[in-house]
Parts: sequence; structure tokens; C-alpha cells
Amino acid sequence: MDNLASERYTDLTRLFAPRCVAMVGATDHPTNFGGRVFRAMLKFGYQGKIYPVNPRLKEIHGLACYPSLKDVPETPDHVGIIVATERVFDVLADCAARGVPFATVYTAGFAETATPEGRERQARLIAFARASGMRIMGPNCNGVINFIDNFAMTSTGAIGRARGKAGNVGVISHSGGLGQITVMWRAQMTGLGVSYEASCGNEADLDTLDFARFMLRSESTDIILMAVEGFKDGAKLASVAREALEREKPLVVLKLGRTEAGSRAASSHTGAIAGVDDIYQAAFKQYGIIGVNTCNELYETAILLRKRRWPKGRRTASVAATGGNIVHLADMGADQGIEWAEYSPPTQTVLSSLLPGYGSKILNPSDLTSLATGEPAMFSRALNAIVDDPNIDVIAPIFAFVTRAQIESGVEFVRNCPKPAAMIWIGACTDDEHPTAEELVAAGLPVYRDALPCLRSIRVAADFGQAVAAQREGADHQPQRPAGISLEAARAKLGKGAGTMTEREAKLVLADYGFPVTQETLARSADEAVPIADRINGKVALKIDSADILHKTDAGALKLGVKGDDSVRSAYAEVIAAAKRHAPNAQINGVLVQEMVPPGVEMMLGVIQDPVFGAVIAVGLGGIHIEVLRDVSYGIAPVTPARARAMIDALRGRKLLDGVRGMTARDVESVCDLIVRLSWFAHDCKDRIAEVDINPLVVLQSGAGCRVVDALIVRRESAS
Repeated sequence: MDNLASERYTDLTRLFAPRCVAMVGATDHPTNFGGRVFRAMLKFGYQGKIYPVNPRLKEIHGLACYPSLKDVPETPDHVGIIVATERVFDVLADCAARGVPFATVYTAGFAETATPEGRERQARLIAFARASGMRIMGPNCNGVINFIDNFAMTSTGAIGRARGKAGNVGVISHSGGLGQITVMWRAQMTGLGVSYEASCGNEADLDTLDFARFMLRSESTDIILMAVEGFKDGAKLASVAREALEREKPLVVLKLGRTEAGSRAASSHTGAIAGVDDIYQAAFKQYGIIGVNTCNELYETAILLRKRRWPKGRRTASVAATGGNIVHLADMGADQGIEWAEYSPPTQTVLSSLLPGYGSKILNPSDLTSLATGEPAMFSRALNAIVDDPNIDVIAPIFAFVTRAQIESGVEFVRNCPKPAAMIWIGACTDDEHPTAEELVAAGLPVYRDALPCLRSIRVAADFGQAVAAQREGADHQPQRPAGISLEAARAKLGKGAGTMTEREAKLVLADYGFPVTQETLARSADEAVPIADRINGKVALKIDSADILHKTDAGALKLGVKGDDSVRSAYAEVIAAAKRHAPNAQINGVLVQEMVPPGVEMMLGVIQDPVFGAVIAVGLGGIHIEVLRDVSYGIAPVTPARARAMIDALRGRKLLDGVRGMTARDVESVCDLIVRLSWFAHDCKDRIAEVDINPLVVLQSGAGCRVVDALIVRRESAS
């Protein structure tokens, strides 16, 4: 992405850990918002200086209260603002006059109201932050919690009770209730320790990515959980995600509001079928971000990933003393993309000796039968045999109702295992109330009460590890512009006008980027069409050439497989007549006489302009199937060849390209090349391109390439 220079980074240490803090609007009222925030800060154990500001009070909870920020004896690092909406800017002016670096505006009444007045206030707040240099959290937010330094400036009841030790999990959310209760508090109840939490509200200035970057750079945080409604800047997200990979600190994101907020006005099939969440999920995959679907998945994933040990792959092994759980585990693992690898011969030998009469081969996952219940040492010997197996990347044994000694043995195995390991504990301790699963998680162990979240976590840990390795190696990680591109020629053909180009015009532009387009010529009469068809020397297609008729099949303005002079003349007349019936006022340039392409698999390549991520590339099955099956994958331009192949592999109809029912395999390498070329076209001409729709792209047999049979480009007004 190109606009990384626009990022405005500020170290947020003094926002999270101020040396002194002021709260404008603090009260001693037990239920008032200002009272709750102030009392929470006092009870949380903050050791810095606190200056309550309220002109109606002389002291609050034994602390001297000041009539205004001007009267506070020293400049605070961080000022909380809890006043009426109309007073917010006066308080901010006082902050700027004192040189306050950070302010949190808890007050509502800004853009979240969706009123002109609210939007205008938020615009003023943004302008104030830029002009003053002050960094502002909020408005309409619930502040921050710092478990490392015992600083909390928030109203949540989630910190009102006794809490566990600080940990290495960061939490960020737009919402206070969801972030602080549904994610943070529930994570703590599972035994996880939290380092920092930020509920950032409207993001007028500081946004979720600013908080994420601070946490990434903190030695106290190893994983960041985010529950967000969206991101404002796709380039900034890519930059932060890249830093997360470099630091090997996963970003786990729950994208809220996953349904399309409104219909997308689009001329192309591509624009019409793209969903907001589809594009977000594609961006997450491309950037190495872990996307999840529920709040539970956020903290369940953290139980394993906070250890920052990445499996080499998804090849997992498990053992249990109960066959039913093993069958269930095998099914769930397959659903999650887990590979139950076959044990190597040495492992088979050891396991067979432990289970005499079991059969010639021990399957993975392994049922150790009730023998393991009566002989606990057998369970340990099986695990120790499996851990040395070169076919296995991860180990996740299942424990049920077992003794404390057995649990401690399992804990020792997981803690000291040379490979990533996790414990699935579906039962309880039979001879002691302790340890509980929560206690083990609090002690740093990856322990799961159910198999599904464990398997999900193994999968994403392996995927994140692969993304880290790709980033470190640099191989095929940075997009490279392919050879054979003429950017200047393409931009010249695009011109400066807006609107839809004809198929013929669009193909000429795409040819400048190395796209193999069909042989074709525009005929303005039937007499011109006949010699053109003769030169092509075979069956031809005749299509209306008009920027006003985008979907020729719907208009009936298309004839295929035409051969012979009389047939060409007749087809020409029929295409013109159908076009005039369909769109009487359309400007018709003539009829395109085009070669018929050999049979192949029809695909679609497209470009959509997304308000967050910019140019997005779409890949799917072509023809009418894209509308019916909606089998489409996405990538943010520009893409690498590896990403292009991943986009193809993500399609449900991918096997059609491998050849089915006697068909030969298709030229997948050629499709990958064209995806990369289209991504660079979209990137290079993003100021001119609104949409692109190549449909169908006929994929010929392996080695024979592809042909662009139809194409559409929608231009937007040139900024120059």
C-alpha cells in the first residue's frame, strides 16, 4: 500500500501509564459516570498523582478538587473529560494551553448520533487534534485499563472484583461493554492474564490500530485480541499486520457487522456480488491476521497462541482412553483442516507394544482403550513415543476424569514438550479440587475444556507460523510488477473521461498489461463484417459494440458460432435489431466480429474499489455461474503469485481446473499470471479505475494459456 507516509505514530506509554492524571468531571456520586470512573481509578491501585476537576466540589474521596484544569498544580500526562457535550471543546482548549499530550473524551454526542450536528462536532475534534498535536482517545468511549501498571480510567464493572495477575494478552475494541466484559473479563475467567485493554469509541483521532501498534511494541504483550466494527485505513492495517508478523505477535480479529450494510451500486458482476465481510476476510488472510467469528474464539485462540510457538504444519496427534472422544476429535479435526498424519514405523512399534492385540496399525488419533485408565504410565509412554515422530507437528492429548498425579504428569509433558502441545481436559480431577483448568491456564499452560477450540487454535497457530516464515524469508512476499507491461499506453487509452468503456476498448487497455485478448475487429456494416469473418477463417461471434449495453446476452445482442457470408450478414442484422429493441436510445458503434475461442473452463477476474482497502481483485468461476454459485475469492492489490494461487485454491470449484470427467488439466499458471497482472493494473491505475470485469476468461489446457473473451472497464473521473 502507498499511503504509509500519512501514518501519525505516537508512543502511547503516557496515555496508558501517566505520571499524573486529571479527570475533568470527576464526582463523588456513586452511580454517576464521572463518579464510577474516578472511583475505579482509585480502587485499581494507581500510584501516580490524581487531580479531580469539578468547580462544584472542594474534595473527592480525600483528594483536593480543582475548579478547572488551569488550576491544577502541574501538567497532567493524561486528562479524562467527562462533561456535557457543549463543554468538551472548552476543556480541550485548556488541555492544549497546558501542553497536555493525551486526552480521553468519554462524552457522547458526536458522529455516533448520525446527525449533522454530531458529525460536525467530530470533524471539529479531528481538526483540533491535528492543529494542537494532542492525541485524543474517543469520543464516546470507555477508556483504558493497564493491568501492568495498575492504571484504569474507565467505568466498567469488569474490574470491580478481585482480579488475577496481569498477563500478556492485549484487548482492543470499539465497544466498552463488548471489549471489557465479553472479551476481557471472560478471558480472565478462563485463566488468561491481560496486559492492556482499550475501548476506543468513535476513533476521531487515535484508532484501534494506534493502540495495536503500542501493544505490539510493548514487552508486556504477546498477542492482541481485537473486536472491531471495521478499520478506517487499509494501508495502515497492512503496515500494523506486517509489524505483527515481524514481532511474531498475532493479531486476532473479530470483525463485527459482517453483513452488507447496503447494496453496492455496480455495473459489473464483480461489484454486484462483493460483500464487505468477504473483502475483510481476504485482507486478513493476505496480511497474516487471524480472523475469528465469535468473542469466545478470540480468547480461546489466545490460550495457545500467547505461547508464541508455531507448529511447522497442521499434522496433529492425539491420544485418549476413550474411543468415542477419539472419533469425535477426528471428525472435528478434519472439519478444521487438521491433518491426522500416519505414525512413522518406529512410533507404530512402540504403540503396538503398549497395545498388544490391537492390530497391525495404530491409527491417529489413537484410542488407548481403558488400559490407559488402569495404567497411567502407559499414557505417558505413548505420548513420549509420539513426540519424537517426524510426521507429527503438534500434540493434543485428551484427559477425562483423572487423578491429580495424572494431570501433573500431563502438565509436565505439555510444558516440556519440544513440539507445540496443548491439553484437552474434558473432565475433572478425581482426588482433589485442584488444579482446575482455569488454574492451569493462569499458570501459562494451554489447556482447553473442549476439543473444538483447541483444534481451531492449532490450525491458526500453524497458519500464523507459515506467515511469519514467509515474512522472514522474504521469498515471494513482496509483490513484483511482471514484465511486458506498458503503463503509459494503458493510461493513454483510458483517457480522462469517466464512464464505461466498450468491450473492444477495454480489451485494448488490458492487452497493454499482457492480457491475451481475442482476435476481433469492429464492423460498422454487414458488408464490413463479412471480410473480417473471412480473415478470421472459422466460426465467429458477433457482439454489439456499445458502452450503453453492458450485458449482451441479456439484450440478445450476441450471436455465437456463425460461419459463412450469408450467416454473418444475417447475424449482423439480428444483433443490431436486438440491441435497438433492448435499448432504443443506446449509442451503437457497430458489431464486434470475434474469433471463437476453443472450449475451456470459464472464469472471472474483476476489480472492485473498496473504501477501506482500495483496489480489490476478485477471482471466480465465470459466465453466469458467478451470480448463481457466488464462488469467489478476493485479494488486495497488488498481489504476489503465491497469493494469486491461494485465491484460486480457495474456490469451491477449484477441481474443475485440474480436469474432471476426462477433461485435461487447465493452465492454472496462466491464470495466476493474469491475476497478478490485473492486480498491478488496478494498483497502477487506481485513480482512473472504478471497476473491471473480465468474464469469461476461458482457461485452456495446461500450457495453452487463457483468452479474454469479454471485458468491461468502468472509469472514474480523472483527478488531473
